[in-house]
Amino acid sequence: QVQLVESGGGLVQPGGSLRLSCVASGSTFSIHAMGWYRQALGKQRELVARISSGGLTIYTDSVKGRFTIFRDNAKNTVYLQMNSLKPEDTAVYYCYADRSPLGYWGQGTQVTVSS
Repeated sequence: QVQLVESGGGLVQPGGSLRLSCVASGSTFSIHAMGWYRQALGKQRELVARISSGGLTIYTDSVKGRFTIFRDNAKNTVYLQMNSLKPEDTAVYYCYADRSPLGYWGQGTQVTVSS
């Protein structure tokens, strides 16, 4: 089992920044990759960014150049630095741990971008 706890969400004005954190605990030794997903109201959950155990990253097109995913393996923590936030970034953000064949989700943290 893997437990994921997110933090760092909140209300921010357009153009602002937030940093999300996700701490993993439990059986973390065989996590292959971690990622951030988001789900806006009335929409499907989508991948935002993903980072492999070796540090390879992928991003959805809409956040490239604005968001950065990175991890601290010693702390079992993955971060999502979000800059130049836009109203369309408003969503619940979920941390995900890939421990194939199993996957684990955090409880989600709300990010609201509004003036």
